[in-house]
Amino acid sequence: MTHDDTRTDTAPGHGFWDYRPITDAPGRDWPDGRRLAVYVAVGLEEYRFGVGATEDIVPDVTAPDLVNTSWRDYGNRVGAFRLLERLDRAGIPPTVLLNTAVYDAAPDLIRAARALGAEFVGHGISNSDSLGAMSSAEEAAYVAAVADRIAAEEGEAPGGWSSPWLTHTPSTLDNLVASGYRYLLDLRLDDRPVPITTGAGQIVALPYALEVNDSTTIVGRGASASEFADMVVDEFDELLERSEEQPLVMSVVVHSFISGAPFRLRALDRALQHMTAHRDRVWFTQPRAIAAHLATTEVTA
Repeated sequence: MTHDDTRTDTAPGHGFWDYRPITDAPGRDWPDGRRLAVYVAVGLEEYRFGVGATEDIVPDVTAPDLVNTSWRDYGNRVGAFRLLERLDRAGIPPTVLLNTAVYDAAPDLIRAARALGAEFVGHGISNSDSLGAMSSAEEAAYVAAVADRIAAEEGEAPGGWSSPWLTHTPSTLDNLVASGYRYLLDLRLDDRPVPITTGAGQIVALPYALEVNDSTTIVGRGASASEFADMVVDEFDELLERSEEQPLVMSVVVHSFISGAPFRLRALDRALQHMTAHRDRVWFTQPRAIAAHLATTEVTA
């Protein structure tokens, strides 16, 4: 079959970023010559009771749904503290995907995360929210309100954003840049950071695990705790090997009420121990440090 440059039946592109194959220029090493950067994101979330979207472990519970509410509340009362402690024990600095409503609902949890040097990434006000239901003006005000609350509480505005339910509008990237966000944790289009040019400036998409993610995999697909831990290990081993060719980024995404459950935490801990046994070759870090390192060199799409 010959290639015809005059064809017009190709699918239209989305226009948000350009194509760049993994075989392109390898890029700059991470600090100390390491080639694989790993961050672990912990979702600390708050939901509006009986209103909006929810993450449920038991389907079709009639209102008032105290069953799934209690399961989610376990995360902020118990699971998150144990997840954060395990990351600290492993020497992995936590990255917190934060609903700012947690400041009011679980202040002790915020203090515990802050004491461990957590990076707070904007993750909406409540996880019952969806950007997809907002107008551009509503969305702009919403993402700015999240940045303002984190800045007021932490003394510094967040550099990163991750949308509740990974939702977007055509204006999301523009609104994030306009509110001062510099990097996005929502997309897995590459194993490297990808700069995206918007009408308001540039934002960098850091690799974000859509499958090495306990929400999509354990709740969404019914994977077991052991299967999820195996996924973490296999993802890590493959990327560690591939990082000999070029610097890469790996992420693991967990949630307080999912991986914070005791039996899942045990399985996850085995995966954490496997990864940190290779500490001499891996940079266990946070998105802000990755973004700061990238800022010292030119990043091209």
